[in-house]
Amino acid sequence: MKKYTKLIAATVIVAFSFIVSFAATPGETAAASISKGARWLVEHQNEDGSFSNPQFPGLSGLALWAVVGSGDAEYSNAVKKGGDFLISKVQPDGGIYSPVPGRQGGGLSTYNTAVCLTAIAATGRDDITEIVLNARTFLANSQLTGDDSFKGGFGYDINSPRPYADLMNTHFVMEAMRRTQSYEDKRPAGQKRADINWKAALDFAERLHNGPDTGENAGGFIYSPADAKAGTAKTEGEKEKVVMQSYGSITYAGLLALVYCDLDKTDPRVRSTLDWASKHWTLDENPGVGDQGLYFFYNVISRSMSAVGFDSIPRDKGGEIKWAEELIVKVSSLMKEDGSWVNKNGRFWENDPVLATAYSVLALEFASGLTK
Repeated sequence: MKKYTKLIAATVIVAFSFIVSFAATPGETAAASISKGARWLVEHQNEDGSFSNPQFPGLSGLALWAVVGSGDAEYSNAVKKGGDFLISKVQPDGGIYSPVPGRQGGGLSTYNTAVCLTAIAATGRDDITEIVLNARTFLANSQLTGDDSFKGGFGYDINSPRPYADLMNTHFVMEAMRRTQSYEDKRPAGQKRADINWKAALDFAERLHNGPDTGENAGGFIYSPADAKAGTAKTEGEKEKVVMQSYGSITYAGLLALVYCDLDKTDPRVRSTLDWASKHWTLDENPGVGDQGLYFFYNVISRSMSAVGFDSIPRDKGGEIKWAEELIVKVSSLMKEDGSWVNKNGRFWENDPVLATAYSVLALEFASGLTK
């Protein structure tokens, strides 16, 4: 009899847990997932304060930003160690990266500096003003100024053997510069203020914005003038031409770039991007590239939609997409039992659970309004 009593009790507990989880609001679901994910990150922090591969401090920067965003005071020591690690990567030129001797551009200095600058600033430490100002100067000097299609953009490293820029690096630099803009008021008198050329950056982003003559790709963005990450397609009609295909994650990166260039939600360029997002809305894949970069896709949806200030996206065929609610449910459903996330597709390094987990926790923090 006791055996059956225990079995019935266990069944009731499981059923009750299911009902509670089913009844949880998106906010409650996000809070639980953020808490579990942040804890997993802290438990997997390296002894030196880094996360994952210390050779690429941007990985540590993303994880640190996610832990800070959780708002849990319990992790203050982990935040301190993480911040100290990033500070240890500050170079004489003001960048925050790990040089690779003998390999020009191998340190991915622009990318790592942008992500690490955002993370360090998020900690709110009172000993980082000079570091932030020098990193801003470094990023401002990393903008390409030639007369080619890369002008105004940012690549992985200004010292690469050939000129190159893409929207991934460019939007991360834009974010870092906007989030640390107030630090310029702390710059010592007589020292030149640092900023990027925002008009040139907008021009670069617009060159990657597929226009109305690109068929189904209209309103979406491409990765780089030199790299069709999602392949190419032929447009239909009398003036058939080959165009680079728009895809999900980079389109939301483009949206964030437009917002950081001070275009508001009524601007036709912003509206056309949202139209593409509506027509291609799904969270089951990164539209155009499948499961490649899936967790960055969730991350940049959340960051860009929070920045543009829309609670919903008009649905292509009527109604509306409650993007934050849908994203919270989807991302939370993909969390592993131990509190981590990982992408089986290793392209873009998302088979590293630290990177995928950092992307996911940040996505949930922005979607729930915990981070802005």
